[in-house]
Amino acid sequence: MKRKEARAQVLSLLFETGFRKDETPAEIYARATEIRELEDDDYIRDSYFGVMDNIEFTDEKIAAFSHGWKTERISPVSRAIMRLAIYEMYFRDDVPDNVAVNEAVELVKVYDDEDKVKAFVNGILNSVLQEKKSGGAE
Repeated sequence: MKRKEARAQVLSLLFETGFRKDETPAEIYARATEIRELEDDDYIRDSYFGVMDNIEFTDEKIAAFSHGWKTERISPVSRAIMRLAIYEMYFRDDVPDNVAVNEAVELVKVYDDEDKVKAFVNGILNSVLQEKKSGGAE
């Protein structure tokens, strides 16, 4: 499976998790592999559970640069995309930071296609990236 397809699968899991508050991430993942025939791929599994384990960290980063927008007000799709990108930037050595940002913007174009949303997501992720590069708060 190509990384682009795997990212879309992680996004799908993250989006679903936002609506299935009565199930654990492990239950959601198991159901997806069983019912939707989600491929049990290392990147998908590690990224999904990695985002879920670090969701407070990613949401703090989003909140720090969303200027007046609470993360709950951001569309669930865009929020999931940013969570994945920030997770990749900080916790995955196999994904260059610029690739994480660019792939997030590509996902927004497909799943939350509005020029304002694309600019919003791109702006937040670039701010997070600049903070990371400058050695800002981690």
